[in-house]
Amino acid sequence: MVKIGNLIFHYRNMLFPVFYALLFIPAALLVDNGSWLLLAGFIVGLAGQLTRMMTIGLVYIIRGGKNRQVYAEELVTTGIFAHCRNPLYVGNILMIVGLGMMSNSKMFIFIFIPLFLFFYQAIVRAEENFLENKFGQSYREYMKNVNRWIPRMRGVGRTMDSMVFQWKRVWIKEYGTTFIWSTAALWLVAKYYYNKAGWEAVVQMLPAFIAVQVLLITMYLFVRYKKKSKIWKAD
Repeated sequence: MVKIGNLIFHYRNMLFPVFYALLFIPAALLVDNGSWLLLAGFIVGLAGQLTRMMTIGLVYIIRGGKNRQVYAEELVTTGIFAHCRNPLYVGNILMIVGLGMMSNSKMFIFIFIPLFLFFYQAIVRAEENFLENKFGQSYREYMKNVNRWIPRMRGVGRTMDSMVFQWKRVWIKEYGTTFIWSTAALWLVAKYYYNKAGWEAVVQMLPAFIAVQVLLITMYLFVRYKKKSKIWKAD
């Protein structure tokens, strides 16, 4: 599993684009009336996005590795990392699961979501192997006290109160992920209308879809400009 995780980590930046594309492959519907699944999926995906934002806003940890290999300078155990060892990955999983629910696709839900979970389990096992070798007993104690996947909610309020939440850092570090997730969710709503009533329904809603998409692109370009011009800097 560690070897597989190291291999997937090397190409991990391709995971989200590939899985986002798979959301729109024509497939059998999970349920005939997918309105409740659309709403539930949006809530689950939004929970994932908020989890990532809360994690980055409190303590940012670089998950990019080094030379596309698992790497860490220090062991981070504060902020949301005091409640879950992989909160950013939990956020990623919730976003994909939520989008999968919104897609109402049997194929995505029963094939691609389990595959995505397997990939992330392998990545985490590779990271754990690296961290245990590097930090030894300190990391083993951390593993013993903090869950790998399921966050411990007790004390989250105290954690939030004890730290300064960096909104600017969230904007700078998370604007790309937020844009991609929001865009996918928007066009899955269009897919829902297509499945429900065909192209005519999509065409009727098209001005609204385009307006929201233009707003998302404008926000993305605005934050990107602020970041690249160094007007905004992460603390």
